[in-house]
Amino acid sequence: MSSAQFRIESRDPLSGSLLPCSSFKPLYGNCSLAVAVAVKSVADPTRQQVRVVHVPSGEIVFQTTPPSQGA
Repeated sequence: MSSAQFRIESRDPLSGSLLPCSSFKPLYGNCSLAVAVAVKSVADPTRQQVRVVHVPSGEIVFQTTPPSQGA
């Protein structure tokens, strides 16, 4: 039985029509879907960090490049 195992995390605000209200932290059963939603949920994935975490292991399975410090 497959269960929701992937969570989207970001220090930046996430928004988009694919996400429910901001107070709800959705879990996804499909890694590819979670990554697609994560990238579409930040205004600029090249400047905002967003990651997808495999909940049972805590492993980051996808992460955009973090903004450089001091730039």
